[in-house]
Amino acid sequence: MKTAELNDLAQQLRVDSVRASAAAESGHPTSSMSAAELMAVLLDRHLHYDFERPAHPANDRFVLSKGHASPLLYAAYKAAGAVDDAELLTFRSLGSRLEGHPTPRRLPWVETATGSLGQGLPVGVGIALAGKRLDRTGYRVWVLCGDSELAEGSIWEAAEHAAYEHLDNLTAIVDVNRLGQRGPTRHGHDLDAYARRFHAFGWHTVEVDGHDVEAVDRAYTEAESTSGQPTVILARTLKGKGVASVQDREGLHGKPLPDPEEAIAELGGPRDLRVRVREPRAARTLRSVPTETLELPRYERGDKVATRDAFGRALAALGTARGDVVALDGEVGDSTRTEFFAKAHPDRFFECYIAEQQLIAAAVGMAARGWVPYAATFAAFFTRAFDFVRMASISGAGINLVGSHAGVAIGQDGPSQMGLEDLAMFRSVYGSTVLYPCDANQTAKLVATMAGLHGVRYLRTSRGGGPVLYGPDEEFPVGGSKVLRSSDEDRLTVVAAGVTVPEALTAAELLAGEDVAVRVIDLYSVKPVDRHTLRRAAEETGCLLTVEDHHEEGGIGDAVLDAFVDGRPVPRLVRLAVRTMPGSAAPDEQLHAAGIDAQAIAAAGRLLVGETVAG
Repeated sequence: MKTAELNDLAQQLRVDSVRASAAAESGHPTSSMSAAELMAVLLDRHLHYDFERPAHPANDRFVLSKGHASPLLYAAYKAAGAVDDAELLTFRSLGSRLEGHPTPRRLPWVETATGSLGQGLPVGVGIALAGKRLDRTGYRVWVLCGDSELAEGSIWEAAEHAAYEHLDNLTAIVDVNRLGQRGPTRHGHDLDAYARRFHAFGWHTVEVDGHDVEAVDRAYTEAESTSGQPTVILARTLKGKGVASVQDREGLHGKPLPDPEEAIAELGGPRDLRVRVREPRAARTLRSVPTETLELPRYERGDKVATRDAFGRALAALGTARGDVVALDGEVGDSTRTEFFAKAHPDRFFECYIAEQQLIAAAVGMAARGWVPYAATFAAFFTRAFDFVRMASISGAGINLVGSHAGVAIGQDGPSQMGLEDLAMFRSVYGSTVLYPCDANQTAKLVATMAGLHGVRYLRTSRGGGPVLYGPDEEFPVGGSKVLRSSDEDRLTVVAAGVTVPEALTAAELLAGEDVAVRVIDLYSVKPVDRHTLRRAAEETGCLLTVEDHHEEGGIGDAVLDAFVDGRPVPRLVRLAVRTMPGSAAPDEQLHAAGIDAQAIAAAGRLLVGETVAG
C-alpha cells in the first residue's frame, strides 16, 4: 500500500476496534487505537505469514503482549481475511473465538495467551530462541508491548536474555501511549528513558512517531537489517488517537467509547480494505530422527540413587531417542542434573540463568514451535514464576517442569531452599499432571511418559539418595499408584509418595511386629489421583493415613480426599505433613522434627488403629 492507503488502513483498524468494543459493550478500544499505524505497517509491509497455514515453519511470529488490545488484533485478522465482519462483532460474546484477551486454544494464529502483562516479550524470546538455534528457518518474531508493562521485572529478564543470545530475529514494538489503567505511566512519553534502559541491556533502539506510517516503516526496515542484537522500536503514540473526546485522556481505559457512532464518523466511517500479507519463504523444519529406541537407565533393587540423578540420566537418554526434546535450566543444572542432557545434547540445552520467569516463558515459546521442553530448577523457585505457569495452562502449552530439592529432606540448607508448596501450586493449575516418584526406575519411566502428555506436567525430585524399590521393567501409568504391601488383615492404609515411601514401609514393619497389619500405597501420581485404589483401601482397611514432605494444605492429603468427593462416606483419615517452620538439620533429623519419619508414622498408626478399635 501507498502512504495514503496505509493511513486509511490504520483508520480502518481503529474503526473496527471501536465497532467490536461497542458491540460487546466492553473492551479496550483506546489501547487499540494508539497502535493502529504500528499494526497497519507491520501487516502490509513486513509480516510474512500464511493465515491458511499457521503452522508453516517460515511464518513470522507475532505476539500481542498488551493482550487487552485484542480488538486491534482481531481488526487486523479481518483486514487479512482471516475473520469476517460478522465474526468481528461477536467479540467477547459467549462461544466466540474472539475473547477479551487472545488465546491459542481458540485461534490458530495466536502464539501464546496474553493479558497478564509482562509475559509476551519473555515468550517471544523463547520463540526467537527456537528460531535462531532450533528451527533455523529464518522467521522473525514481532512483539507488540504496552508501555505500562515495562514496569514488570519479567520484561527485563527477557531483555537481558535476548541480548545475551544475540536474538537479531526479535523485534519489540513498544506502544508508548503515556496512559495506563489509572493514569499516566511512570515515564510518560519520555522515549529516551526507555531507550536508555534497553540500550543498557544491549538492544538496538529506535525512537519514532508511532502515527507516522513512513517513519514506522523505516524503523521496521532498520530492525530487519540489524544483526547481532535484538531491536526495540519505541513509538510515541496517543491513546484513543483520532477521536477528540477520548484522545490522550485519562479515565477511559478498558471502556467502550461513550458515543461510538460519532467516533466512527470522526474516523471517516467503516472501510473494507484487504491486505495481502506477504507469503513466508519456502522452508521446512528439520528434526533429527532417532536411530535407536529409547534406552532408559536401569537400576538394581537395593541400590541407593537420588531421583534427581535418575531424572538427569533419563532426560539425556530421552534426548538421544527424540530429536524434539529440549532442556532448559535456571543455572542450577549441576543440582537438578540437567547437566547430563547439556553434555549429551549441547545444541538443545538452554541456560536461562537465575531468571525463573524467563525460564518458563522460554519453555512456552519453544512448545509453541512444536518442541518438547523440560525446564528444571529447585522446586521452591517455581513459586516466583507461578503466573507464567498459570498463563501456560491458558495457552494450552505442553511443557514439562521438574522441581528438585523438594521438602525438608534436603537437609541443612534450610527453609528458603525447601519446596513445600509446589504440589499444591501445580495441582491447582488447570489440566496439569503432577508426579512424585520415590525411586530411580520409577523416575526414569515417568520422565519418558511426560513427553507424551498434554498441558503442564510437573515432576518432583529429591536431593538425597533413596533405595531402589522397583525393578527396571515396572510400569507406572499416569493416574495410577502402587500397592507395595497388603494383606487381608490390613487395619490401616498408609499413603505416601517420594521420600516418605521408604519411611512408610519401615513403619509398616514396626507395626507388623506389634500384630498390626498395614497396607502401603505409593501415590506417585498425585494428579490425576488413583481413586479406585484409594477407595478400595478405605473399604477394606477402614483407616487412611497420608504422609508427605510438603505443607498440609494442597498436597497428598488433599489429593487423597479428592477420591471421596462423589458423595460416598469419607473414611477415617489422618494427615501427617510439615506443619512447623523447619531450620537447618540433617535430612533424617528434618523428617523426624517434621513428624513424617517412620517413627512418627508408626505412632500415628497405633493411635489411629487404637481409636478405631475403641470406637
